[in-house]
Amino acid sequence: MILKNAVEGKEYIIKDIVTNDEELNSFLFSLGCYSGERITVVSHLKGGCVVSIKDSRYNIDNQLTEAIAI
Repeated sequence: MILKNAVEGKEYIIKDIVTNDEELNSFLFSLGCYSGERITVVSHLKGGCVVSIKDSRYNIDNQLTEAIAI
C-alpha cells in the first residue's frame, strides 16, 4: 500500500521508497523517511498530506506520497 491511501491517525512502518529519482530519494531520507521508520498521516489535503516522522510534521505532495510504500 502507498502512503496516499493511508488512514489518518494510524501509525505505519515504511517498507520501501519506490522511486528512480535520486534527488527525491535523498530528500525523503533527509526528512527521516526511509525503510523501517514509523510514519503517521496526520491529515489528507487536496494536494498531498501532513505526516509525522520522528516527532516532526511535514506537508508532502502527492508525488511523494505515491513514492512511499507502507
